[in-house]
Amino acid sequence: MRNTTSCRKLLPVIAGIAVAIPAMATLLSVQVWAQDPQMQQKVAALKESAAANKQAMGQYTWVQQETVALKGQVKKQSVFQVRIGPDGKPQKTPLDAGAKPQSEKERGIKGKIKEKKLGELEDYAKSLGALAQQYAQPEPGRVQEAAQAGNVLTGPAAVPGMTQLVIQNYLKTGDKVTFVFDQQQKAIRSIQVNSYLQDPSDKATIAIEFAQVPNGPTHASLITVNGVSKQLTVTLKNSDYRKL
Repeated sequence: MRNTTSCRKLLPVIAGIAVAIPAMATLLSVQVWAQDPQMQQKVAALKESAAANKQAMGQYTWVQQETVALKGQVKKQSVFQVRIGPDGKPQKTPLDAGAKPQSEKERGIKGKIKEKKLGELEDYAKSLGALAQQYAQPEPGRVQEAAQAGNVLTGPAAVPGMTQLVIQNYLKTGDKVTFVFDQQQKAIRSIQVNSYLQDPSDKATIAIEFAQVPNGPTHASLITVNGVSKQLTVTLKNSDYRKL
């Protein structure tokens, strides 16, 4: 009986400790951020680069080739003219000749089923592409919030002269974004992302490579996003940048 009574008395104490530990961890992370000038400098450089690039890209238009592959087999290829719209998001105008007309056989029941499946595939591909674009244009405010919350780790990258910044909970709860940043050139070189669509079980991995526009800003030259559950890959290749 005494043991049972003692356990009951300890339960509120244990619960209090369980609540206090995450709060202490957050406080320590914020204190580390406040006391680490090197981390602050690296985060500030990433923010400045992202902000400058976002503003500069509004002066350009470019061509984007989109390839959708299912289980390694190419299902669709499209070409778009792209520019940044007033809302800060990419606006895409199709440059394709248009869809081929269906034959009489394709207009039957089998054709409708095939059309429905293709429609679902395209919707999923669009969702993956939209998700990738959100990570390809880093938001300085989100980077700052993540740093102040203690969700940023920094360290040397595999390539000499590069810095690696790893951000947890950047865009979605549980996601992870790894930036490889050139401190000397003040430019993002690559981004690796582990994220998901609406549900955490619908995982998506994203790889983004950056290049420099001649006499201009850096840009996401190649974006590869994988929808893990459906084995669907969307590749976005950007080129032919021109000033408006």
